[in-house]
Amino acid sequence: MKFTLSLAGCIATACSASAAYGADAVIAPEPESTQYVRVCDAYGTGYFYIPGTETCLRIHGYVRYLMQGGDDVYGRGFTDKDGTPHLQRNSKRDSWDNSARFTLRASTASETELGTLKTYAETRFQWGNGKDSGSTGSLRVAYVDLAGLRVGLDFSTFISFVGYLGDVFNDDVILAGGYRTGLISYTYSGSNGISAILSLEQGNNLDTDKQYGFDGTISDYTPHIVGGLKYAQDWGAVITVAAYDARNEKWAGKLRGNLNINDKLSVWAMGGFKSNKDSYMDVKGDNGQVAGQVRAINSFYGQWGGDWAAWGGGAYKISDKAIINAQLSYDATDTFYTTANVAYELVPGFTVTPEISYVRWRDKKSVLNGSDAWQGLIALQRTF
Repeated sequence: MKFTLSLAGCIATACSASAAYGADAVIAPEPESTQYVRVCDAYGTGYFYIPGTETCLRIHGYVRYLMQGGDDVYGRGFTDKDGTPHLQRNSKRDSWDNSARFTLRASTASETELGTLKTYAETRFQWGNGKDSGSTGSLRVAYVDLAGLRVGLDFSTFISFVGYLGDVFNDDVILAGGYRTGLISYTYSGSNGISAILSLEQGNNLDTDKQYGFDGTISDYTPHIVGGLKYAQDWGAVITVAAYDARNEKWAGKLRGNLNINDKLSVWAMGGFKSNKDSYMDVKGDNGQVAGQVRAINSFYGQWGGDWAAWGGGAYKISDKAIINAQLSYDATDTFYTTANVAYELVPGFTVTPEISYVRWRDKKSVLNGSDAWQGLIALQRTF
């Protein structure tokens, strides 16, 4: 009996002590779940909100390895034995031309009281031909865009507004205009498929033969002026663009049409006309003597040979994984170029593309007259 009473007393004491301590206990609140990355799909796939802001960010780009053999379809002449680069590239190759490229892009977007605020930046790093001297790294694009008003470094409106050329690697053997430039542009986009653009541009001296005195950059406070008009619908588009070269006081224009025949086949054609006349420069052979002349790239806009040029091509989707792309081009100097490839998506995000190209030069004023070049390449690209 005494044992039973003692046990009951112990239990009562323990319960009262537990209750006393419980009255003073502090219960920690449940931690709030934190969502570190929120998807932002208002501007397309791949965007997410930067934590703590209403700005959407997308990081994207690609890694590519390119192997080329045969002739160089971009080659334009010769180089002296002493290495003097009278022209940057010869049309003949002695070995494979291999290069690796890493392109990193960053896009941002947010809504403001003045409209959509966007930025875009692209950097490119490249290594080629088995040596460090083939390594490059450059800022390709960097601009701010507020409701259609764009300021910064971008591709020229003369080439970008019409959609560049075909979906092939060697698309501009017959040139259609210069590329990167500092610019201020405004784009109007209507709800009926009509858009218009006006761009004031600086040009550059990388896409012209500056070493021969042909500079594509403006020389005073007068900018290059580019304007364009586009009408786009589900069936395709009609696009026109014109440029005034302030340095040379000449102009150039292009007209392009795109046609989506069905969900597998699309074709396009474009014509260009320019007022600047062709210039030719001396090319020296291995003996150091003048071997002839080759046409110079003397303008940032009208870069094809002769007064006019034509480009055309198409794409055909042969399966869910493979697309055939082809392009033809011709200019008034009787230069003809064609190329075709098959872009095969081996797995999602990884594409293998073999491509073959052919160019024939018939410019009677050029040292290249009567020659041609065949080139093959294969590209392996991981896009993310």
